[in-house]
Amino acid sequence: MDGHFVEQITYGAPVLKSLRSVTKKTLDVHLMVENPQSQIKFFADAGADLITIHQESSGDIVGCLREIRSLGKKSALAIKPQTPAEAIFDYIPLCDMILVMTVEPGYGGQGFIYETLPKIKVLRDYANANGFEKLDIQVDGGINEKTGYSAVNAGANVLVAGTGLFKAPDMKAVCEALKGNDK
Repeated sequence: MDGHFVEQITYGAPVLKSLRSVTKKTLDVHLMVENPQSQIKFFADAGADLITIHQESSGDIVGCLREIRSLGKKSALAIKPQTPAEAIFDYIPLCDMILVMTVEPGYGGQGFIYETLPKIKVLRDYANANGFEKLDIQVDGGINEKTGYSAVNAGANVLVAGTGLFKAPDMKAVCEALKGNDK
């Protein structure tokens, strides 16, 4: 988050590099920035495994997705709740994952936007019908046990849970419930 694409600002590549030094787990970077091209190499060099850019950001989306892959990283494209699924069909061959934002990006603790569920289904159906059955579809925003179940039923297979997990009285139970959504 750069304070321009969304109002908030968050950590940068040096923090990611520190995390990489203590884990071999997958590090998934979501660049909610106006100019992703200027940040891709920094995060790739810091140890990101997967880098997500936004379709709504400025710049060359195709060039960004190609650059991510040329650096040996998985590429992903995110769309905001109001962006139609069809707006990114042409980019899918360049993506390992699509991220459907199920809240307006930038702030934690928002409610899940149920109107995004048909978009998830459209993306899954398109991917399956066009030879991209292994495309991951991630959802981020307002994810809890109930909304996670709805998203998985619509076609998502990667869930990002923030507030729904970290503010839960029993984080382990939430993790188990979310894992149980896996088909």
